[in-house]
Amino acid sequence: MTSQRQTVLILAAGQALSQTVVVLMITLSALVGTTLAPVASLATVPAANFILGTALTMIPASLFMQRYGRRPGFVLGAALGFAGAVTCAVSVHYGSFAGFASGSLLVGACQGFAQYYRFAAADVASPDFRSRAISWVLVGGVVAAVAGPEIARSAAHWGAVAYVAPFLIAAGLMVAAMVVMAFVDIPHVRRAASDSTGRPLLTILRQPAFFVACGGAAAAFGVMTLAMTATPIAMTAHHHAVEDAARVIQLHVLGMFVPSFFTGALIQRFGVTRIMLAGVMLLATHVGIAEAGITLPHFLSALTFLGIGWNFLYIGGTTLLVDAYRPEEKAKVQAANDLIVFAFSTTASFSSGVLLAAMGWSGVNYVAVPVLVAATVLIGWYALRRPPVATRPA
Repeated sequence: MTSQRQTVLILAAGQALSQTVVVLMITLSALVGTTLAPVASLATVPAANFILGTALTMIPASLFMQRYGRRPGFVLGAALGFAGAVTCAVSVHYGSFAGFASGSLLVGACQGFAQYYRFAAADVASPDFRSRAISWVLVGGVVAAVAGPEIARSAAHWGAVAYVAPFLIAAGLMVAAMVVMAFVDIPHVRRAASDSTGRPLLTILRQPAFFVACGGAAAAFGVMTLAMTATPIAMTAHHHAVEDAARVIQLHVLGMFVPSFFTGALIQRFGVTRIMLAGVMLLATHVGIAEAGITLPHFLSALTFLGIGWNFLYIGGTTLLVDAYRPEEKAKVQAANDLIVFAFSTTASFSSGVLLAAMGWSGVNYVAVPVLVAATVLIGWYALRRPPVATRPA
């Protein structure tokens, strides 16, 4: 086995460990928030803090790894995740809502570093292996989709205090990630001060390609986060078991990651704007099913469409983004794009609990409608400017 393949497999293992903790947090944070929050409208604050931690850390993580290298950055990120998971476990044991929200923020900060696993795989892979390298890393998300909800479901009531054990397991997974990342071997090349950084960032952001790419990805993350964060609370409010909520989240996450293996081929065949519009349609299908009923099959099918729609719209937006920058502008444009997308996602997550408390499950889904309409108009406008031709996947 070649060195590059070994490195990619190590990154895939780190992705699997990290994403398992992400899925566990998605499954439990809102439910735990419901038991600890002083008022119902604050129940989703820990889940929102998780996303906020990711958004706040992405640029510092990039700068840290640019200075010190990928391996120290990935180990530091896993250490933050360990500290956050332990904080969550202790806070749940003692009934501290503020402590649990703080721990969620730290676990989110860990994911700010983990977002760069896929870029690291692309860095070390040869051109003919690069697409497979990224796919191998994405397999970690599929593993997490299975493992995360299973841990949440089986360990939720271990011990004297409910929900403590899953976060202790998450801490153990972060220790394993630190160990695994200590073996990753990625050459560190510092950018010389004289190297060109390309055009001013504001000039790049004004381009239609960036505007549509970032807007589509933000809509995908915003609608997905809005519904996903509220789902466990809505299900328990409608008398579904925690185990059923975990199963729904499991299918949702599988819907997010499994299509990644063929979304790129679909984009090449049908064009990026058509796939982005298909993503909007799938997200709208989620809204329709969610409004049709509150039975377990309704939640299962709605959240599955939510995951697949996110995949099409988000990967389409990411693919379109490459049309907006030159190679020397890559780092700053990717960072700006991700910061905007996660800021939108954080706002949606913070709003989710308030909307759920004020308007119920139906209200949460209705709020997604104007976002999807705006995304349709934006992508349609761009498609008319530039017909949907085959585009290489990002």
